[in-house]
Amino acid sequence: MPRLRVVLAEDAVLLREGLAGLLDRFGHTVVASVGEAESLLAAVEEHEPDIVVADVRMPPGFSDEGLRAALALRAARPSLAVLVLSQYVEQTYAAELLDSGPGAGIGYLLKDRIGEVKEFVDALERVAAGATVVDPEVVRQLLARRRHPLGRLTPREREVLALIAEGRSNAAIARALVITEAAVSKHIAGIFTKLDLPPDQDDHRRVLAVLAFLRGA
Repeated sequence: MPRLRVVLAEDAVLLREGLAGLLDRFGHTVVASVGEAESLLAAVEEHEPDIVVADVRMPPGFSDEGLRAALALRAARPSLAVLVLSQYVEQTYAAELLDSGPGAGIGYLLKDRIGEVKEFVDALERVAAGATVVDPEVVRQLLARRRHPLGRLTPREREVLALIAEGRSNAAIARALVITEAAVSKHIAGIFTKLDLPPDQDDHRRVLAVLAFLRGA
C-alpha cells in the first residue's frame, strides 16, 4: 500500500493525536488534524487528501456534524475516500453514508475498533483502495435482528452478505467460509436476485446489497 495522505477530524485531542501517531507508524501521513467540521471542509480543500477519517459527532452541536461534513465532501468530491468513526452502532448513519452514491471507498467503524490496531489500519487501507467497509459489530447486531427482505436469504447467503458488508473480496470470503470462489459468486448472484437488485455494475450492486442489509435488518 502506498503512503496515504490523510485528513483527520476528531474533537477529542488525545484520540486525535493518538490516531495521527498510529497512522504515521504504519507509513501514512496526516496532512491535517482538526477538531470540528468546518475545519475539516477547509482542510480537504487545502490538502486534497487520499482519505478523510472523521468522527460522526463533532462541535458545535455534537450531533451529526462530522457525518454531514463527510456527506458534503462525498457530494463535492466523489473520488475522495471517507472513513467515518462512531462511538455506538447507529445504523441510520451507516446507511446514510453508504447511500451517498457510488464513487471512492466508504467506511463506517466503531471507535472501539481503533484499539485493534491492525484491523483499523487494514480497514482504512481497504477504504482508500475503493472498498466499502462496515464494522463487524454493526454487522453482528443487525444480523441478530434481521427481518424482511433478508428473511429470503439462506443462512449461507446471510454469511456471505455479512462479509461483503465488512468489505471483503470474493477471495477473502471464500477463505473465511472455506468454500470456492465459484460458490461465493453463486451465493452473491442469489443475494442480488432475492434483494431485487437487477444487473448493473457489480461493485455498485454490492453497495446496494449492503444498504438493503442495513435497512432491512
